[in-house]
Amino acid sequence: MGIKVNKKLIFFLGALGGLLYGYDMGVISGALLFIKDDMQISSSVEGTIVAAMLIGAIFGSAASGPFSDKWGRRRVVFVIAIVYILGALILAFAPSVAVLIIGRLVIGLAVGGSTAIVPVYLSEMAPTEQRGSLSSLNQLMITIGILASYLVNYAFAPIEGWRWMLGLAVVPSFILLIGVAFMPESPRWLLENRSEKAARDVMQYTFPADEINQEINEMREINKVSESTWNVITSPWLLPTIIIGCVFGLFQQIIGINAIIYYAPSILEQAGLAKSSSILGTVGIGTVNVLVTIFAIMIIDKFDRKRLLIVGNIGMIGSLLIMAILIALLGVGSAAWIIILCLTIFILFFGFTWGPVFWVMLPELFPMRARGAATGLAALVVSIGSLLVAKFFPMLSEALPIHYVFLIFAVIGIFAMLFVIKFLPETRGRSLEQIEAELRSKTNANEANINK
Repeated sequence: MGIKVNKKLIFFLGALGGLLYGYDMGVISGALLFIKDDMQISSSVEGTIVAAMLIGAIFGSAASGPFSDKWGRRRVVFVIAIVYILGALILAFAPSVAVLIIGRLVIGLAVGGSTAIVPVYLSEMAPTEQRGSLSSLNQLMITIGILASYLVNYAFAPIEGWRWMLGLAVVPSFILLIGVAFMPESPRWLLENRSEKAARDVMQYTFPADEINQEINEMREINKVSESTWNVITSPWLLPTIIIGCVFGLFQQIIGINAIIYYAPSILEQAGLAKSSSILGTVGIGTVNVLVTIFAIMIIDKFDRKRLLIVGNIGMIGSLLIMAILIALLGVGSAAWIIILCLTIFILFFGFTWGPVFWVMLPELFPMRARGAATGLAALVVSIGSLLVAKFFPMLSEALPIHYVFLIFAVIGIFAMLFVIKFLPETRGRSLEQIEAELRSKTNANEANINK
């Protein structure tokens, strides 16, 4: 099980994979400004460099989920850390665009793996009443990673040190590699694959003592339903939930956040700011992102998940519409500070709603025996959505005025809100086993006798 540690350290290390994801998302935005000058690349190649990581993430997320169901969450996290270190070193010493793309593919395997594993691990380790706030640590780490990357970008911008920007990713990945020794295995995986005693030993770290017996009993009831991971993941009764999870993930990525994270410096440079000023503008955006995510952790267990998502949609759509209208009226060259303000408002609403709530809800939707695999499948779709934005945003920005592009994201936001209202179930305040039991009863699957 590893070295015994306290609850805070367990969740910090469990969420650290999110920091790797966030750092890579953010660092490429600043590095691209100098890679373009150093290697003389076109906008199409620029999109390919960004997208290469996401192609790797598709394979990483697809593989890590099933492997985590089979081998355990800890072992997969250990492999992810090693792969991330390797990818960062390739990027730091890349002699050509081709090697740069290979490095991005490698690091994408780790990023995809972390998107699939981290939410599952945090969700399974957290007690019911704190699952929202503790699972939100993943999004907090993502935002800290993004902010850290923006600060690194700003620090190395004067020397155009894009290799340092990309290579410093080895630091958090090495910390994660060492930290695996301090991470216990998920109690739900242990009960399923080892023993009840092993599960109880881990739950003593993170669960209130008076809740352990109830949680163990509910886990036992679910485990009595004798199905393999493959049978569950391919069963007709789970298919609608998998589709909902995948569509949820797609909307979270194409709603506009990745265009901001990947290309904010380029957008601000287009608006007339210098490279260093463009990167500094993203530092402000990143700071807001971290602060509002901390706010989200404080409130997420006090409000229904769906209500938060709808509020987020309204705020994000409004900021995009205002930005598009003002750019159309004033011209992009006169709208630098308007863009910064509106992007900050967008980030603010995303940061306490769609950012953390998605990663909290995703593993909640799926049953234990297929949680890793199903979350991995949804994470795969997340990577595909991010890939679409990364690849096509530069092309859209060249083909259309930038305010039209923002209008497109606003329309997507409207569809996302309608999806939440119509299809997404509410999961707040119920144990993972209660959610699974209700899912089975609604779909006429084998039932588990768990009191609602």
